[in-house]
Amino acid sequence: MANMDRGNKRITINEIREFEGKYVLKLPEQYIDFLLKNNGGYPKASTFKISDEAGESVVNKFYGIGDMKGNLAKVFEILDGELPEGFISIASDPGGNEICIGISEKYFGKIYFWMHDMESDEEMENMIFLKTSFNDFFDNLY
Repeated sequence: MANMDRGNKRITINEIREFEGKYVLKLPEQYIDFLLKNNGGYPKASTFKISDEAGESVVNKFYGIGDMKGNLAKVFEILDGELPEGFISIASDPGGNEICIGISEKYFGKIYFWMHDMESDEEMENMIFLKTSFNDFFDNLY
């Protein structure tokens, strides 16, 4: 896995399970492992390719669980109803777009890029598929 420049205060599996219970969701194991190790934060390598048409972006920061500025719970509540059903945002880019992970059966564990300023009548039209898993996304940051 790529390295983190700076992570947040460590958390326990119980704190993750508490988060899942509060929001009635199940996080993918690879993402849980990342939270246990880093609890969000700032990656050393942060650039990723969105698509040939959209180009590249950078991870501003990964959200964590607990009392911090990039709080996963606060972001979840703010974006509730904005993101397509079955996704939770795990990171942002400097333009206010979100890097999301699937939490529903159809998209479970897959990573997508949500373009916040793209108006759409179709639920998934402003979601761009990035990678099949969290580790694949994280390992391919450059």
